[in-house]
Amino acid sequence: LIDKKVHANTIITGYRAAAKKAIAFLKKSCAVSNDNLDREILLKVAKTSMNSKILNAYSDFFGNMVVDACLAVKTPAGKCPTNRVNIVKSLGKSLPESTIVTAGVALNATRATEAFPRRLEKVKVAVLDFGLQRTRLPMGIQFRLHDASKLEAIQQEEVNAAERAVQAILKAGANVIVTSKTIDEASLKPLVKAGAIGIRHVSDAEIAHLARSTGATVVSQLISEDGGETFDPAWLGEAELIEQVPVGDNQMTIFRGCAKENSASIVLRGPNTFTLEEANRSLRDALFAVKRVIESKHVVAGGGAVEAALSVYLSQIAKDYEGKEQVAMLKFGEALLVIPKILANNAALDSIDLVAKLRAAHYEAQQKGEKCFAALDLVNGKIRDGMKDGVIEPGMSKVKSIQFATEAAITILRIDDLIKVTPEKKPDRNEEE
Repeated sequence: LIDKKVHANTIITGYRAAAKKAIAFLKKSCAVSNDNLDREILLKVAKTSMNSKILNAYSDFFGNMVVDACLAVKTPAGKCPTNRVNIVKSLGKSLPESTIVTAGVALNATRATEAFPRRLEKVKVAVLDFGLQRTRLPMGIQFRLHDASKLEAIQQEEVNAAERAVQAILKAGANVIVTSKTIDEASLKPLVKAGAIGIRHVSDAEIAHLARSTGATVVSQLISEDGGETFDPAWLGEAELIEQVPVGDNQMTIFRGCAKENSASIVLRGPNTFTLEEANRSLRDALFAVKRVIESKHVVAGGGAVEAALSVYLSQIAKDYEGKEQVAMLKFGEALLVIPKILANNAALDSIDLVAKLRAAHYEAQQKGEKCFAALDLVNGKIRDGMKDGVIEPGMSKVKSIQFATEAAITILRIDDLIKVTPEKKPDRNEEE
């Protein structure tokens, strides 16, 4: 339009009008309330997210797992906090041997010693970000003893200090201690005597997830104002049960019935680190896709359905505008067709033929005043009902995309001058010779 001598302000006016009309039409004729969405639709959303990723071959299996996890953490207010879904990567076995814990937290860690019980009910858990071990003097600091008999007393005091820290936690009512650091032999003994459980070397992400789920406070030190060691019972988290269970060739610790909030854990298995990382990424994408559909008040059909519908609509209403703004609105509608064209081209299909059929389906529906969810079927190379087949997206995402794209285009149009910096010419080695 700039090349055709259309003034930038005219284009901006047309774009703003087109965006406003497009969003209003989207909400009225393209969106459907998500109140009637059943599990089958959510499953199709999860599977659609996985279609182009490493989990494509197992989309049914992992799709159900993702939907179960999202429904497990869904709140009465309709929110779906996916940060309550913990994905534990366990090396070994194959992807289909992954499992899900829908009412608890799984930790990729085990009891610090076999002397601890494998199962414990009515759990009071202390979550620590420091180690329970004998105190070591910092580098450069040393004792000078004139009496060798005092050496044993110093060593015994190191052991006693570690035991006092454990006793302070046990006295507060804890029967499970989970730490991101270590628990040495001196600290294990009082735990074994008390019939408690100690779990060490837990990752920071799992520590944070456990604290949120059980209501525990992550404690970084036990020193009180008077210099003693104290542990407030309010820092403890609660769960109905803790147990160590076998997962393939490995062992894993699971907290069930966490008191603070609903949570879920997916134990992801894989033959190598690369597979686990890619599968983890795919699961996260699927979780966010389902989350957005659950939390969105309205959903729209994907597969280029919205873009085609808006393009047809704008081409019709642009006739009601006089002046050059009409041209800007028509170009706005044409730009929206880039999405279905790219989708068809990426699937190695005839984009011209498919997009023409897609526009025709939406034009016919709009002439009849009906809602139309015609979308691209990139597998079979034809047009299908995107809403019925579960190819859906949150309506708010489409609205935001149109708003952001319009503002980006307007920002560029407001640039008066463009100064190009000539790249520095590198000397030709042949010329130097």
